[in-house]
Amino acid sequence: MPGQHEIVTGGALLKQDGSLAQKGYSTRALLHYNREAIKAPPWRIKEWDFYQISNERYCLQMTIGHVSYAGAVTATLFELDTGLKHETSTMLAFPFNRLKMPRSAEGGDLSFESKNMCMSFEAGSDRRILTCRAGDRKGGRMEIAVTLFAPDKTSIVMATPFDEGSRYFYYNHKINCMPAEGAAVINGREYIFSPDRSFGLLDWGRGVWPFRHSWYWGSGSCWLDGKRFGFNIGWGFGNTAVATENILFYDGTAHKLGRVHADLQEGGYMSTKRFTSDGDRFNLEFTPIHDNYTATRLLFVDNRCHQLFGKFSGSVILDDGSTLQVKEMTAFIEHAVNNW
Repeated sequence: MPGQHEIVTGGALLKQDGSLAQKGYSTRALLHYNREAIKAPPWRIKEWDFYQISNERYCLQMTIGHVSYAGAVTATLFELDTGLKHETSTMLAFPFNRLKMPRSAEGGDLSFESKNMCMSFEAGSDRRILTCRAGDRKGGRMEIAVTLFAPDKTSIVMATPFDEGSRYFYYNHKINCMPAEGAAVINGREYIFSPDRSFGLLDWGRGVWPFRHSWYWGSGSCWLDGKRFGFNIGWGFGNTAVATENILFYDGTAHKLGRVHADLQEGGYMSTKRFTSDGDRFNLEFTPIHDNYTATRLLFVDNRCHQLFGKFSGSVILDDGSTLQVKEMTAFIEHAVNNW
């Protein structure tokens, strides 16, 4: 069973030799991402800010990121019941550090502007404002304005090493339970996000890791008994012997979990799955509704991901031993296999 080492003191993320100064998890961003200390070729550095806003009917995803030799600015909205998808994107060749990605998920704005697309992420102390305006040659238009409210200070932050070498690392900050308000207007059709049923998620990642890798990642947020509830689970990426990224959030408090597992491939991706964990603290059945399958090929990039949206039902146990009953919570679990 992996340990759960919590990082409680701040400092630089990387030592002068490029290795992690501390390994483990925290519920706030205590370590400073000192990019200049990375000891790897510039084309090996990967950085992204990914936002997802969803409810039980549709999901909006906005990304600004790069793998140094290739980058992308994308906005995608898809309906969970029909699979209808709207997408606009700008691909970037050899952006390296031109995007000026923020050094922290807890502050620092990020924006991109081109002839056909303008996207911005504003990170305030208690809210985040996401906007996008884009058009295409066929006259299509996408306009997005969404505010994410961030009442909770707890999240999951991971400083993860890799067995392949001490200079490989993944610094990841995921923020759940952000009620969302706003709209996406696509070719005249309006998709509304109201804070009583819509939540936002931030996946902020920085690092250097092996060219070939894979991961499992799941996340969700909802109102449960009138309080904000969410979870983040994941495995298969890096060495998690020091700490996992598995965690529950309830009414602003984090509750750390050990290992969580499910076999997503058995019976096919769209079959019902059972999730289990150490101590049976995460015991949920998952019924998929929609497979948001994506495949990306650009230069040296070859990525494939089954992102399964569906309903989670069952029970979870908090740190104090109390049990919460979860009924048909809309959330996702994904399996990604990447070469980048």
